Amino acid sequence: MRTPNNERLTPDIAEALKARTKSEPERCCILSGEHGSRDQLVRLAISPEDADGLCHVLPDVQAKAPGRGAWIGASREELEHSFAKGHLKGALARSFKGANFHLPANLPDLVEQALRKALTDRLGLEMRAGSIVLGSDRIAEQARQGRLSLLLHAADAGEDGRKKLDQALRVGLDEEGSGKRGSILPLDRAALSVALGRDNVVHLAVSNAAAAERIANALRRLLHFVGDQSPAENSRPLPGAEREDDKLNA
Repeated sequence: MRTPNNERLTPDIAEALKARTKSEPERCCILSGEHGSRDQLVRLAISPEDADGLCHVLPDVQAKAPGRGAWIGASREELEHSFAKGHLKGALARSFKGANFHLPANLPDLVEQALRKALTDRLGLEMRAGSIVLGSDRIAEQARQGRLSLLLHAADAGEDGRKKLDQALRVGLDEEGSGKRGSILPLDRAALSVALGRDNVVHLAVSNAAAAERIANALRRLLHFVGDQSPAENSRPLPGAEREDDKLNA
């Protein structure tokens, strides 16, 4: 999973990613052999043995479970195919040598649910940290001032509302006519409202560049897994939207 050439990162994010790449080893997908960081792949872990002596394979999207793990960068379709063909079980047997493990038939569902929860949890954390801007008028104002690092819309947001904020975004970036727009989340307004603890959340924005990158990471992983690539093109933090408080905290 590589950064497409036409997707730029703000300078502070680019430096942070460069530093993190140097300090963290890349992981290898057990199915494709491709390498990536822990923000790009999904870790699978095995549980402690149950009463029958079986370990259960479960997603560990935060990569915090103890013991051995195996990393996958596959989409849901690819994971289901490798599951059906027996490739996944063979790859896991090599990763979990000697372990008597059980591979749940609903593993693709479990991975998607875990990635969705990781995204909603991240949104909730950033909301509590004060990094998220809500309300169409406030978002539009900051967008026109070029202060947004990320603009997101609920899956069921109205077209008129999206277009209005997308236009404000382009004005603030001095890119009118470019077609640049916010990302449509794989969450409807009900799910988004629950995640943020607010009523009827349809649009949200992030001005803090570091917070935008954290949300974008969680969003890209989910979109990659579910195979929805079109919104991912716009899910990276916007160039040139670094706030003064980001510079002070650098």
